[in-house]
Amino acid sequence: ISRKDFDGFKKLFHRFLQVKGPAIDWAKISRPPEDSIQPYERIRAKGLPGDIAAALNKLVVVKLNGGLGTSMGCKGPKSLISVRSENTFLDLTVQQIEHLNKTYNADVPLVLMNSFNTDEDTKKILQKYSHHRVKIHTFNQSRYPRINKESLLPIAKSMGPDGDSEAWYPPGHGDIYASFSNSGLLDKLLSEGKEYIFVSNIDNLGATVDLYILQHLMSQPQDKRCEFIMEVTDKTRADVKGGTLIEYEERLRLLEIAQVPKAHVDEFKSVTKFKIFNTNNLWISLPAIKRVYEANALDLEIIVNPKTLDGGLNVIQLETAVGAAIKSFKNALGVNVPRSRFLPVKTTSDLLLVMSNLYSLEAGSLTMSQRREFKTTPHVKLGSSFTKVQEYLKRFENIPDMLELDHLTVSGDVTFGKNVSLKGTVIIIANHGDRIDIPAGAMLENKIVSGNLRILDH
Repeated sequence: ISRKDFDGFKKLFHRFLQVKGPAIDWAKISRPPEDSIQPYERIRAKGLPGDIAAALNKLVVVKLNGGLGTSMGCKGPKSLISVRSENTFLDLTVQQIEHLNKTYNADVPLVLMNSFNTDEDTKKILQKYSHHRVKIHTFNQSRYPRINKESLLPIAKSMGPDGDSEAWYPPGHGDIYASFSNSGLLDKLLSEGKEYIFVSNIDNLGATVDLYILQHLMSQPQDKRCEFIMEVTDKTRADVKGGTLIEYEERLRLLEIAQVPKAHVDEFKSVTKFKIFNTNNLWISLPAIKRVYEANALDLEIIVNPKTLDGGLNVIQLETAVGAAIKSFKNALGVNVPRSRFLPVKTTSDLLLVMSNLYSLEAGSLTMSQRREFKTTPHVKLGSSFTKVQEYLKRFENIPDMLELDHLTVSGDVTFGKNVSLKGTVIIIANHGDRIDIPAGAMLENKIVSGNLRILDH
């Protein structure tokens, strides 16, 4: 563990010990002023940059690549899971940026923020992109010790890299400011004339470079330059836990569910009071990051994340969120973008959507099929037999036609034959001990299927 990591942890832990009571006074919260969250249409109406290549040459794409695929039953970095015709999240990202660089004769580099969990495996894979037209840099998130919940002491016994890996954790994506600066990469990119980074989660397939937002940033006069844009989008029932933008003490601020007093959680989840949530697609000025970080002016709220380790030990890990820094930057802005810019793959239910004919793939970007009448995605809930990617793949001979699907719930031991078509609301429930095989070529429209269903080959 480096001295810088240790200093960072010490600072965070010290702040944690000093926090008394909730960090937020609920009575002081108000809705953001009208002009602080702009509709995407207004940004788009300003048109494209006059010189697209020149604008792109000032941009760096940063992907948060610290996560493992454990929640989907995969080993190694989540970014290496195949999501669409054998392409991984990382493949698609490289294809998108290479397409930009080739189309506009530009030089947009890709930066991956890895964690100690993902660094080695990611670096091995990067060699396969050496002939692509994308410069790829990596840097590592910090490595902090987990804390025993009772004693508040670190559970690590030694500082060495070969120590107990369970004793350490990467402290959330808010760590980007410190680790990016400490890695020397921030200064290197500034010296190359880069001005903005576009940061997003590598598992959000909707987070592609948007030239209209880039133009909005580049077209502001120097003194009114917007140093931070957070892309937000309208909440649906699936997003009630997402962080939202509020005005607090006359500044735009990100409010996460973890910071909300228990008595107000239902109010926080209300779609009427807080209509939008943070997609974690962020555009941030590089010189501003350097200024704010060196002035020690990043006051990121601490998120206390409780975990239970395999042996049953209760620990806490102290984390911060990258978007929480919005209050430390000048002329910060929310942009209310279309839902298509938020397409995260957190579960196999999400994976089913992006693998299906709801989307077409072109140059690494997924776009909603023109043949779908509704611009919203179907609501898909796959049961526990589908949680792990390997299991999930075994249950589909190929991905059903979902163009006209509104809602799908599948529970229990269910398999799908080839060329199945799902329409409207489809609910398939195999009770314990039962098995349902949906036969090849079946068309299910507004159907509930339960019990035992096996089609025998004669």
